[in-house]
Amino acid sequence: MGEKSITYAEAGVDIDLLDSSKERILKMIMSTCEARKEVLRVFGHFAGLIQIGEKIVTLHTDGVGTKVLVAQMMDKYDTIGIDGVAMSVNDTLCVGAEPIALVDTIALEKMDPKLVEDLLKGIVEGAKQAKTAIVGGETAPYLGVITGITGKIGFDISVTVLGFVEKSDLILGDKIKVEDVIIGLESSGIHSNGLSLARKVFFDIAKLKIYDEVEEGFIVGEELLKPTKIYVPEVMEIIKKTTVNGLVNITGGGFTKLKRVGKIANLGFELDNMPDSLPIFKSIKRLGNVKTQEMYRTFNQGIGFCIICPKEEGETVIRICKNRGTKAQTIGKVTNKEGAIKIKTEKETIKF
Repeated sequence: MGEKSITYAEAGVDIDLLDSSKERILKMIMSTCEARKEVLRVFGHFAGLIQIGEKIVTLHTDGVGTKVLVAQMMDKYDTIGIDGVAMSVNDTLCVGAEPIALVDTIALEKMDPKLVEDLLKGIVEGAKQAKTAIVGGETAPYLGVITGITGKIGFDISVTVLGFVEKSDLILGDKIKVEDVIIGLESSGIHSNGLSLARKVFFDIAKLKIYDEVEEGFIVGEELLKPTKIYVPEVMEIIKKTTVNGLVNITGGGFTKLKRVGKIANLGFELDNMPDSLPIFKSIKRLGNVKTQEMYRTFNQGIGFCIICPKEEGETVIRICKNRGTKAQTIGKVTNKEGAIKIKTEKETIKF
């Protein structure tokens, strides 16, 4: 275990610094929308909203971050495209929209047909899991801009998803009520967030190699490269069959993501029934001496998606997830403490 407690900021990603620029960025973005009455002024949520009649089209774009470096270390490229799709389709779900089409961008240090084909295999697989059509894309060399780790070809991928929802079916969080329950859906692992901190811990602090096995029982590279879980099938069924008041994809920033809907509802959240952390998170915490609060504001800790619904709908939501092969459980409830997030663990209580 490292003597010093490592943070995400020290690994190169300062969430507070990013947050400090959001207001300025928001003003810049809003200035472009003045001439477009079709654009709904709902910024800082999970997807952009464009109204066409009584229908809403959504747009979202995302990448996979430094997980591309793990793929290079493993010399395995046929799954990371799943992550690219997952990051955008899961966010699209958070406004109640169904992802229906996507375009991708593959940027390479230099052209390599085999690498492109492998990356596309993952994107195609992710699109199939999300029942989303690939309708276009771009592949281009960025010599001098993108570089890979020694001996590997550098690359980056991003995916832009178009979704659709009736205006009357939008889920933004404004209907969330005190005592609504929070249902947590299991993650498949680290997903595509916090990789900078994870790599710092495993490779710089613990001095492990990509194929080393840790005492928690996994091979480092294999665990880091596990694809992000795609929640489209179960969440779309839940939206159609139950009352859902809020949807939150737990990605970068960990459980602070709940504040996106909490801000709209002017309410808070208490998570007092979290599952045991997955082995990868226990390993990161142990090897990096990472504080519990830092773990919950960086990683998903085993919960990749949250559904906020009336208490009486909770069991139905859990049952639908189970029938779809996804473990889910009630992890907390909504409180009247505006903007507050409280997480109770066995040993301590943390607040955001």
